[in-house]
Amino acid sequence: MLNETQGKSLSQLIEELRTYQSELETQNEALRYSRIAAEGASERFESLFSKVPLALMVVDELGMVVQSNSMALRLFRPLEHDPPLNFLIPLVDAQHVSRVEQKFEQARREGKCEITEVVFSRGSEGFFTGDLHMARIEYSQDELAHFICAIVDQTPLLSERQALTESASELKQRNSELRQSENRMAAIINSSLDAIICVGTDLRITVFNPAAATLFECTESEALNSSLSRFLPDAINVISATQAGNHTLLGEMTGFAASGKTLALEVSTSCERQVLGNVTTVFARDLTARKAMERQRDTLEAQLRESQKMQAVGTMAGGIAHDFNNILGAILGNVELAKQDVDKNSNARVSLTEIEKAGRRARDLVSQILAFSRNESKQRLPVNLEDVVLETIRLVQVTLPADIDLKVDLATDVPAILADSTQVQQALLNLCTNAVHAIGTQGGSIRIQLEKSQLADLEADKLGLALGVYAKLTVSDTGEGMDKDTLQRIFEPFFTTKQVGQGTGLGLAVVHGVMRTHSGSVDVRSTKGQGSTFTLFFPALELELPVEPMRDTDKTHPDASGEGKHVMYVDDDQALVFLIERALGRRGFQVSSFTDPRMAIEALRANPETYDLLVTDYNMPGFSGIDVLREAHLIRADLPVALASGYVTPEIENAAMAEGARALIHKPNDVSELCDTMHRLMRSPLNT
Repeated sequence: MLNETQGKSLSQLIEELRTYQSELETQNEALRYSRIAAEGASERFESLFSKVPLALMVVDELGMVVQSNSMALRLFRPLEHDPPLNFLIPLVDAQHVSRVEQKFEQARREGKCEITEVVFSRGSEGFFTGDLHMARIEYSQDELAHFICAIVDQTPLLSERQALTESASELKQRNSELRQSENRMAAIINSSLDAIICVGTDLRITVFNPAAATLFECTESEALNSSLSRFLPDAINVISATQAGNHTLLGEMTGFAASGKTLALEVSTSCERQVLGNVTTVFARDLTARKAMERQRDTLEAQLRESQKMQAVGTMAGGIAHDFNNILGAILGNVELAKQDVDKNSNARVSLTEIEKAGRRARDLVSQILAFSRNESKQRLPVNLEDVVLETIRLVQVTLPADIDLKVDLATDVPAILADSTQVQQALLNLCTNAVHAIGTQGGSIRIQLEKSQLADLEADKLGLALGVYAKLTVSDTGEGMDKDTLQRIFEPFFTTKQVGQGTGLGLAVVHGVMRTHSGSVDVRSTKGQGSTFTLFFPALELELPVEPMRDTDKTHPDASGEGKHVMYVDDDQALVFLIERALGRRGFQVSSFTDPRMAIEALRANPETYDLLVTDYNMPGFSGIDVLREAHLIRADLPVALASGYVTPEIENAAMAEGARALIHKPNDVSELCDTMHRLMRSPLNT
């Protein structure tokens, strides 16, 4: 090399030095231009860094803020006295520090990272929420990693987002409420007992609820889009004239089911204006049940009127029978006394006997009137209805015409009933007598049937009875039967279809009264020309009690002697007072009679120990027999007292017993029976 250099000429060396110097100058010029460009770029970066409308900071890996722009300062130091912006991590809310540190580590590894909704402190103005974007600065020659951090304030966006969220939540709630309202409306429509039909402006059906499907006998799918005139042709003109918002009651209207059946309906409409056209809702209510209820109400009202009429007639009959009892008592009593005064073979005795027979028939008639008029029987005991029927049959067979066949069918499982056997026997005799008269001379048959019955709901409602077990007694005949007009009046007292002199018109009235007093009912079925059937329903006795044997109605009363006992007899009927004085006088009684109850009380008060027995009538004007008993008990508590009446109700009996009455005497009675009762009262102990 040295040899080579030495071999060169000086001129060559100078030329090479000049060339090298020229290259150095060129390189220096390039470096100068490069430095100028770098300085310009740095200035532009600094200008951009400081003026960009975004909070920027250069942060090293220790969290120190190396550089920050004006937006970052305004964001983190809004006021001059706020702390300086030296470190980023202390400005992060404690709950977000761990997240931010993890993201810095991720940016170190991957070069960039971002984290959203970080809560930062902004000095004296509190806190704000922002997104943090980080990028590692690659050209940094420092040993520590540096990051450029951009912080975007999300507070306005979050407010808008929250407002949108609240708005969306409110809209969702409104939609939910709307759906619930629609569901409720659909449930109301579907569960409504009235038929609901909605139609548009073209009067085609858009809604057809289940009640409408049932009423018009048409499924919803078949009814939709069909014309309303298919079911309610009379409503078309009215709906067309109805204004929006109006509710119109169309009243009763004729509709048609899909099968063509005619329906009686109550129709109303309501019209609603909508964007796509008016919607009319039609409400239709089936009047079948209402009309049936109205018919039932009319029937019940007729029954009530009939019951009130029967009650009024019964009250009148009871009052008439009470007064008639006094007349009969005087007649029968005087006849009995007169028979004692005449010879057994005299013509007068024959006449007296006939008078007595007529009087006893009148007494039986009065008894029937009272049986009809009384609301309660005097005494009801457990009775075997089979025994009553058999005893009655023996009485019927004696007078039964030869051309009438009597058939008897008695079940063995019939329960006992609580009844007055005499009244039941009277009712059955009346039915059999009616059957004989209905058959007449053409011949036929009478059937008596006794069985146990369990009433069903409809039958019990028709008869006005409670559900339960009943003893059912039926009397049917093959007679001429009755028409509807006659059936409506058969239980009226004194109503009869027989010729004059052949009937009193009280037979069936007595049957009605007997069944009423026994809490039962009577059912009548009859067709003109096809006979009649009367069915008596007696409530079964719930408890097993001793059954009352049939009473011996022919029992006679032995004659009793008064033995000089002093009887005070009080009655406002002068004829009865005169009779009692004569009858008791003949039996050995001493009688003091009074037609004024107040005078009787004064006489008792004057000489209380003189009398051995007090008998008073119940029904006297101004001062009843109960008042007489009360005053007598105050004057002399141990005096035997009795109450006489032709119309003894449970209320009268209870009131008399409460005032110390030892017996109740039913008028009219035989003189021997009256004397026997008085004799028994005077001899019985006080506490009996």
